[in-house]
Amino acid sequence: MNPYLIATDACADLTVEQINHYHIQVIPMNVSFENKEYRYHPTQSTLSIESFYAKMREKVVATTSLVNVGEFLAFFEPLLEQGNDILYIGFSSALSGTFQSACIARDELKEKYPNQTITCVDSLSASMGEGLLVYLAALLKAERKSMKQVANWVVENRSSMVHLFTVDDLGTLHRGGRLSGAQAFLGGLLKVKPILHVNDQGKLVALQKARGRKGALLQMVEGMKERILEPEKQTIFIAHGDSYEEALQLQAMVQEAIKVKNIVIGAVGPIIGAHAGPGVMCLFFLGVDR
Repeated sequence: MNPYLIATDACADLTVEQINHYHIQVIPMNVSFENKEYRYHPTQSTLSIESFYAKMREKVVATTSLVNVGEFLAFFEPLLEQGNDILYIGFSSALSGTFQSACIARDELKEKYPNQTITCVDSLSASMGEGLLVYLAALLKAERKSMKQVANWVVENRSSMVHLFTVDDLGTLHRGGRLSGAQAFLGGLLKVKPILHVNDQGKLVALQKARGRKGALLQMVEGMKERILEPEKQTIFIAHGDSYEEALQLQAMVQEAIKVKNIVIGAVGPIIGAHAGPGVMCLFFLGVDR
């Protein structure tokens, strides 16, 4: 049996510490603004989170693109050459063509590397929701679970990965084509903050509305109380769009309402941040359903 590596893409927004500690392989992703394209990777990017969100606050429109097949071939092949199998857990196929590119690259490499296996699993998740699935998979690998066992666990549990998040500026969703001008104007006028989530198909959808930022965070915590499974056994993730102090506030709200095992705070990277904007605030955990 070959050794195997867990791989994902930069959309997973894993922390540098998690990537390094669990030896997770991460393929960079592309974000463009002001006529320049950047390759974003949490551990080796020329684009920092702070500089990215500073541009977003200047109302710069950022765009993202999928990872193409050639990039996946260049990413997978050196790992196969070392004798490894690969478990790739990817960005939701409902939000990007990146996962399909990975599957095509896998199929192209099968004949050349008949003794190695690439298993691709669609996380149906994004940002640290995807990252939390990868992190939990890495914990199972550390327990010496086989690649097949870990892949099966991800497939069986991905529909329980709850994403609850709110955005600070509806204008970012509007500029990115996710919200009409009238909705953005009225939302700002009425100080309405949407609560969004990712559904069972891996699509981004609105869940409910709240009056004001604090009301949105409170509703997220309430939603977590209603859905979370065995909180005392869970590590949950909080992700933010360059709003660390507010993420600490959300952490305190969660700790006051629910006894969870551990909370990890990380940043929403440019891939999701390009669409969600500065101040996006997210909760990720395993729940009874999405």
